[in-house]
Amino acid sequence: MKIKTALILCAGLGKRLNPLTLKTPKPLLKLKDVTMLENCINTAVKLGVKKIFLNTFHLKDQISNFLKDKKFLIDTKIIEDGKEILNTGGGILNMISNSQDNDYLIFNPDTLWNENYIHEIDKMQNFYFSKNLNNILLIVNKDLSFDKSLKGDFGFRNNLLIKDLNKNFIYIGCQILNKRLFKEYSVKNFSISEIWNELLKQNQLNGFESLNKFYHLTNLKTFKKLKDH
Repeated sequence: MKIKTALILCAGLGKRLNPLTLKTPKPLLKLKDVTMLENCINTAVKLGVKKIFLNTFHLKDQISNFLKDKKFLIDTKIIEDGKEILNTGGGILNMISNSQDNDYLIFNPDTLWNENYIHEIDKMQNFYFSKNLNNILLIVNKDLSFDKSLKGDFGFRNNLLIKDLNKNFIYIGCQILNKRLFKEYSVKNFSISEIWNELLKQNQLNGFESLNKFYHLTNLKTFKKLKDH
C-alpha cells in the first residue's frame, strides 16, 4: 500500500532563526540555492504521493506565492491555520479534516530532505502497513546529527519508542499517522506530542530508524554552519 497524501507543516514562527524569519518563513530559507520546502515537496513527490496539503500562518502569502511560481507537478493545497496559530497537532488535524484519507505522511520542512531518504521512508511505509499500525516516527541516533547540540527525544527498543534516561534517538520530522488518533481532539492549538505522550504511556509509539546523516535548521548558528558545509 502507498500513502496518497502528504502534509507539510509550514505555519511555525521560526523564532530560533530570527532575524531571518522575521521576513522569510522558515520553509523558504535556502541551502545551496534551494528552499527547504522545495526539498521537502520533491521528496514527497518521489515517494509517489498524489496530493500535498500545507498549513500556513506566519508570512503565509510568501508560501502561497512560492507554490504558484514553482508550479510543482503535484496537486498542492494550502490549508490556513486561521486567525490563531494551531501548533503541530491542531495544524495536522485541521489539514486531515479536509481529506477523506485515513493515513498521512507528515513532514517538517526544517529537515534537509534528500534522495537518500526515499528508500528509508518507503521501508517505513511498508513496515507501517504490514504491522497494521496507526503511527510511526522516523528517528535517528543522535550520533548522526550534524547539530551536536541536539538532545535526543526517545529511547528505542524493539521498534518501540520509550521514555528512558538514555534518550539517544531524535525525531527527524517525518511520521505516518492514522486519522483515528485524533478522534478525541478538536481543531485548536495543541502539540502533536500530546498524542505521542498518550501512545508512550500505552507502549504504542512506534519508531523506524534512519541511517542517514541528519541535517536540521535548529537555529541561526546551525543554519550558518550548514550554508558553509
